Amino acid sequence: MKTTQLISEIKRKQSFLCIGLDVDLNKIPKHLLKEDDPIFSFNKAIIDATHHLCVAYKPNTAFYEAYGIKGWKALEKTITYLNENHPEIFTIADAKRGDIGNTSTMYAKAFFEDLAFDAVTVAPYMGKDSVEPFLAFNDKHTIMLALTSNQGAFDFQTKTIDGKEVYKHVLETSKSWTNSQNLMYVVGATKAEYLADIRNIIPDSFLLVPGVGAQGGNLQEVCKYGMNTSVGLLINSSRGIIYASNGEDFAAAAAVKASSLRDEMADALAQFKI
Repeated sequence: MKTTQLISEIKRKQSFLCIGLDVDLNKIPKHLLKEDDPIFSFNKAIIDATHHLCVAYKPNTAFYEAYGIKGWKALEKTITYLNENHPEIFTIADAKRGDIGNTSTMYAKAFFEDLAFDAVTVAPYMGKDSVEPFLAFNDKHTIMLALTSNQGAFDFQTKTIDGKEVYKHVLETSKSWTNSQNLMYVVGATKAEYLADIRNIIPDSFLLVPGVGAQGGNLQEVCKYGMNTSVGLLINSSRGIIYASNGEDFAAAAAVKASSLRDEMADALAQFKI
């Protein structure tokens, strides 16, 4: 998917919501456990109830890999269902991959060619030769970890080298990599106060922002400091939406939560005249 297509979809739906499909069999409604594929059944119901309210879905691959081949098959069925029924939806494999060049190429082929995701998250710790293989794929997007929402982010990401935080070095260096126009970045909603500085470095890039909802991130603050003239934001909510109810009404409850967030986003787009 081209970035222009994503922007058009955001404007059409008045939403920049990304829903995280992090399926835990201990949390989904008990009646689904009777299904042949409870993970896919859960995802399909969530997608059917919320696809008109969001512009992206983000399965975290750990929640599928934990169940072995059955989990991987459920992930494959989920992405196939999305691509066949809602091709306008931006799909993100939250895999946080990153390794030496030939290994990264294989990771990229797995997610971009075999599973046909639009984007994959990567960790940049090993440098450009671990990220550039992902960037080589046309009309695919590499979402690089920049400043994350977890407490451990302060262990390394905000430490200073030559008077500048590590995450800023990462952002600035990544701009020089081949096909860096295919980069997006992860910036946690709980780090909203850093967004102004981040926008000074990467004013035009899309930011994937987790942490709104269950982790306490503030949507208004993220929009105030992170939105650009092309919107430039994908706000992710996972648990706060998909586990809004553990009863038979779970999909409808998820839609209510997603609708509430979408309405806030529509207000923000109107406020910023986008």
